[in-house]
Amino acid sequence: MSTSIRGISSMATRQVLADLVSAFEQRTGQRVVFESVGGVDAAKRVAAGEAFDVVALASDAIDKLIAAGRVDAGSKVDLVRSGVAVAVRAGAPLPDLSSEAAVRDAVLAAPRISYSTGPSGVALAQLFERWGIAAAIQSRIVTPPPGVPVGTLVAKGEVDLGFQQLSELIHLDGITVAGPLPPAIQIITTFSAGVCTGSAQAGVVREMLAYMASPEALEAKRRQGMDAA
Repeated sequence: MSTSIRGISSMATRQVLADLVSAFEQRTGQRVVFESVGGVDAAKRVAAGEAFDVVALASDAIDKLIAAGRVDAGSKVDLVRSGVAVAVRAGAPLPDLSSEAAVRDAVLAAPRISYSTGPSGVALAQLFERWGIAAAIQSRIVTPPPGVPVGTLVAKGEVDLGFQQLSELIHLDGITVAGPLPPAIQIITTFSAGVCTGSAQAGVVREMLAYMASPEALEAKRRQGMDAA
């Protein structure tokens, strides 16, 4: 048997990759080990040349690694689409998320707000700018440390209103998922994967990614609050 496949991913895909890897290992006997960290850190480590066989990140981050020569051109596979949800501490009143205006009011009313440092967080910051409230809420924004889910801060009572990928919220204790962002302002991130240049196991990695993108993997994605890409 070949040696273990070594991968790195953002935290957003940690659980769905664990499910898909487990199924792939059962099918093939191939050992796969994914390390899940903050997406920015993961991209930096791959860009710096750390040895991995596969990387799974937001689609645009994979594109940048391809352009930098760290991921094989043509190996990129879109895996999942993930939307943003809103969480409060368990037992707290649920905010109204029925419209864009309602979400804006909820943000303005929250003493402490937190959102991901990844692509969805960038999009939220732009949304707050468009609403004209960025300066007013700046002092209330709590930035999560790298690799720490926003939901964890909500559960500890350090944050009153948390925005993050639904997949990172649905299995956390101590919080209530108030619901997804309404369609008018929903932020969808596509997460993709690719074979790292220099991998000695490129063939089996491509086989694994093909499985992860296949209809057989759909149920695992839905179970983790995601859709097929």
